[in-house]
Amino acid sequence: MARNLLWASLALAPVVFLLKWVVGAGDVLLFVVAACALVPLAWLIGEATEHAGEHTGPGIGGFLNATFGNAPELIIALLAINQGLPNVVRGSLAGSVASNILLVLGAALWFGRDARIDRRSLTLQLGLVVFATLAFLIPSIPGFHGDPDRHSLAVASIPVSVVLLLVYGVTIIDNLRRHRRAHLKSETEAGAGWSLAVSLAVLGVTTVATAFVSEVLVHSLDSFAHAAHLSEFFIAAVIVAIVGNAAEHGGAIVIARRGKMRLATEIAISSSAQVSMLVVPVVCLLSFVVKPALPLAFRPIELIGMGASAFFVAVVIRDGRVRRWEGAMLIAVYAALVVAFALAGDR
Repeated sequence: MARNLLWASLALAPVVFLLKWVVGAGDVLLFVVAACALVPLAWLIGEATEHAGEHTGPGIGGFLNATFGNAPELIIALLAINQGLPNVVRGSLAGSVASNILLVLGAALWFGRDARIDRRSLTLQLGLVVFATLAFLIPSIPGFHGDPDRHSLAVASIPVSVVLLLVYGVTIIDNLRRHRRAHLKSETEAGAGWSLAVSLAVLGVTTVATAFVSEVLVHSLDSFAHAAHLSEFFIAAVIVAIVGNAAEHGGAIVIARRGKMRLATEIAISSSAQVSMLVVPVVCLLSFVVKPALPLAFRPIELIGMGASAFFVAVVIRDGRVRRWEGAMLIAVYAALVVAFALAGDR
């Protein structure tokens, strides 16, 4: 019954387009419908990733989900840069890192079950998050005083972005090769699900639809913010971050409920690593084309949020097992971080 309802609710995506470009509906209605439309799209991305994971193994499956799921995040960031909203971009990216490894992982553990995980892979990716956070200090510390959006800081962000991309490329290629070898040795046959080609095609189409729906939702956030009396930073770090990562949220929970905890944990943590090591530097470099150039001058609260999130997750996975109560703990930590974001206000 639930699956049939989710399949039927995929029709909300074209409804969003009709309301936006044909009917010319108001922003409040667009926000509500777009938010609802993201739920079945996220479920479908999770469904396609699970089928792809049957052919590639959980490690590569998690990477695929993170890659397709982060595409809307990249598009949203570039649109916000073009609209002259650098604080929204940095807040949403920092909030994305935190929400993936606290909220997404926490929800996956809570809805899943106690299980063993690939501690080596997850620890490596948490290390990437920490490495990126430390690298962000280079342009961020000078940005604590004066104009954080000055061009000199954008120029200083270029070598930082290049180093992050190089480190991520070398690390992730080696990690994916290890996952591939482990999957081949396990001699696990794919079930009678979708073929790999069909899974990838569904992922691609759904990601494009998610990007368009996310764009509509982001453009309608301003009206929602005024109605709810929320700060621009809070909207970016919490609402936009969660919306941009709807695919990971839905996918990880769906997969965790089916008992595939290795894949679910890989989705959550690999997504955070990819945002910090790939999406952030790519957004920075592309901002010189889209303009204005984006300095990676994060606020102290943003840096603390990313670093603290990695620390708490490292504590959870240290013994190679995950438990439901640990998921509740991570969700509680994220709730505390949300309160901190609300109290921080705008820059």
